[in-house]
Order: sequence, then C-alpha cells, then structure tokens
Amino acid sequence: MSSSLHQRQQQNLLSNSYPISPRSSSNSQQRSISLFSPTGIIILLSLMVVFGVFFPWMDIPDGFFSGSNSLSKWKDYTLSQAVSFVAKNRTVIVCAVSQPYLPFLNNWLISISRQKHQEKVLVIAEDYATLYKVNQKWPGHAVLIPPAPDAQRAHKFGSEGFFNFTSRRPRHLLHILELGYNVMYNDVDMVWLGDPFTYLQGNHDVYFTDDMAAVKPLKHSHALPPPGKKGRTYICSCMIFLRPTSGAKLVMTKWIEELQVQPWSKKAKANDQPGFNWALNKTAGEVDLYLLPQAAFPSGGLYFKNQTWVEETKGLHVIVHNNYIVGFEKKIKRFRDFGLWLVDDHANESPLGKL
Repeated sequence: MSSSLHQRQQQNLLSNSYPISPRSSSNSQQRSISLFSPTGIIILLSLMVVFGVFFPWMDIPDGFFSGSNSLSKWKDYTLSQAVSFVAKNRTVIVCAVSQPYLPFLNNWLISISRQKHQEKVLVIAEDYATLYKVNQKWPGHAVLIPPAPDAQRAHKFGSEGFFNFTSRRPRHLLHILELGYNVMYNDVDMVWLGDPFTYLQGNHDVYFTDDMAAVKPLKHSHALPPPGKKGRTYICSCMIFLRPTSGAKLVMTKWIEELQVQPWSKKAKANDQPGFNWALNKTAGEVDLYLLPQAAFPSGGLYFKNQTWVEETKGLHVIVHNNYIVGFEKKIKRFRDFGLWLVDDHANESPLGKL
C-alpha cells in the first residue's frame, strides 16, 4: 500500500528559515527581500525545483503548494486498496455506517479495541461526511463504494431507506471474498465483551448467529436451525463471518438474488435479513454452515430481556447485539442502562477519539 494512504504530518518548510539578504553592490548593509517581490518569487520557485528534483524522498504533504483539500483523495480510494491496507492475516472486520450512526461506530470500536482487533476494521461509509470524518481521524480505515448520497438521515427499520442501505451489504462482502480475504461483518449497534475469533472453529464457509430469543441448551447443535412459521429460519444478518470459499460466495450471490426478487414496497416493507435466510436455506445442502453458540452471541431479545439467563451464562457473552428495539435514542438509553454505552467515559480508547 502506498504511503500516500497514511495521513502525512504537516511540515512548514518556511517557518524556521533565515531571512534571505543578498549584499548590496553599493554598501555592505543587508536588506530583506519580500517573499512576494519578483526576486522572492524566483527564489521560492527555485527552492521548489530543488526540493522536487534533488530531494524526491521528502514527504511533502498533499496540497502543500496547491492548497487543495487533502481529504479529496479518499473519493478515489477503492475497496481493494482499503482491504489490503487494513487486513491482518488475510482477515478484515467490516461495518457499514452513515453519519447519524457515528456515535454507535465509536462505541463499537472501543469494544473492539479492548480485544486488540481494531487495526483490521474497515468502515464502509455510506456518505461522504462519514468517509472524510473517519479518514481524517483514522487514515485508510474508511472507503465509500459509489453510488452514495452526500448525506443520510438515520433510517428507521423497515423503511425504504433502511432497505436500500442494508441491501448493499452482500455485494460488498462478495467483493471482499473475491479478493481472497476472510471477512467478518458486524452492525455497529453491537458491543464486544470478548474475542469472537476464538469461536470461529474449523474451516466452515459461513458462520452466523440465531436471532431468536428462545433459550437454547448450552451445547446446542451448530447446524442450521429448522425453518419457522414463515418457512425460513431466523438467522441474524448482523453478525456474519465468511471464508473466501466457493460456498460462501454462493451464499452471497444467492442473497443478492433474493433481494432482487423481493424488493421493498409500501405493502411489503422488506429488510435484508429474510433474503439472507432464504439464501442460507436454499444453499444449505451445498455449503458448510456453522451456527455460533447462543450464550456467546445472544440477540438483544435474549440478553436485554432475560436477566435470569444472563446471570446463568455470566462470563460466556462475547458479542451483544442491541436489536429487538427500534429507535436511535432508545438504543443508546438501553446501552446506558446496561453499562454498555462506552463513548461517554472511554472515547479515548477509540481510534477515532472523541467525536
């Protein structure tokens, strides 16, 4: 990865220079030359040539002489470049975020930083404000995959905007798989309480979590659960781990097809999760699937609503999902009530700092 992807330290090449004072032909006194005089401009241009030709190794910041916005370079930053920059051991952790959810992103990042996995995180920005904000604070860790609007509001679950936002997900994941990387996807209304990678046992194609609140035995089966009342399973599309296998790519391709077959409408206010479940159900015989343990990866309907179970499984929780509740402020309040809203007191632990 080119060093240009790193935020460069600004260097003021003129701040400590001595005054340039050639001797007068008529006397030995010195006089200063204005930087904006013809002679000063010639000298400045000469210095630029000298530094550019004879000292190409100097790391002069983008836009130092042009005055252009150095953030504009991130518009051309590609997913391939971004993944190769952040990946560790051929693995990348991905989320998709629009500007209203930056506080949730920061909360999630704090929890990941505590598990020492933050350097492999890639933020897929869904608007330019998010792209620039993240790369300004944490260069190289955000990428925007066009098309995307310049700004987005916080879309309500079940809305057309929410569907359009989440339906891009399988395309991003498929692209990363085709580049040859393992990829973990998380929604940012999650908090890590432990290291999930210790649970990614074996070499299965797709790892996922149950979205149901019904309690399973601690040693439950890791097979795809049986379908529910609607003829499909209730697997969460918000926490997925994929290996770059033909099986995982098949599931992502099928997910994309399912979203095209069942688009959002005012009558059928779809979201991306049913399509993911249909994709799993229809490819189960061809793909090696693995259901992660419920005690380690509980849904919000279980963790936040069954305190007896939480006490019985204390010490086993790894990633908690703040779902089964709708509303930006309601999610924040619930996190606060359970001591999981970390940004108030621990923003310094995030790579983004305090936003």
